[in-house]
Amino acid sequence: MNFITPAFAQAAGGGAAGGADVLVQMAPFAIILVIMYFLLIRPQQQKAKAHQDMVSTIRRGDTVVTNGGLIGKVTKANDDSDLEIEIAPNVRVRQSRAAIAEVRAKGEPVKDNA
Repeated sequence: MNFITPAFAQAAGGGAAGGADVLVQMAPFAIILVIMYFLLIRPQQQKAKAHQDMVSTIRRGDTVVTNGGLIGKVTKANDDSDLEIEIAPNVRVRQSRAAIAEVRAKGEPVKDNA
């Protein structure tokens, strides 16, 4: 008596259906990647661009908050990489522009040489 019967796998039915199976299997991964882009990557890029724009427009007289929590008034915008900030009367520190967390109040306008 033979209680074991051979089982035969049935093919999916041609080469074209095999390619469609791969697409169906990869579709959830593609959807997850698109969702991750719109929920994680794109907002982070927009936030970094907004911070870069804010830092590049800092000028003398602006009140700024550093990443370390110091609040001070910009006394000199030296160049593209650093600022001079007055954190107390006659106490000035040099601070990297990249380490500015927030601009609280805009300062005086640029002087005209007319």
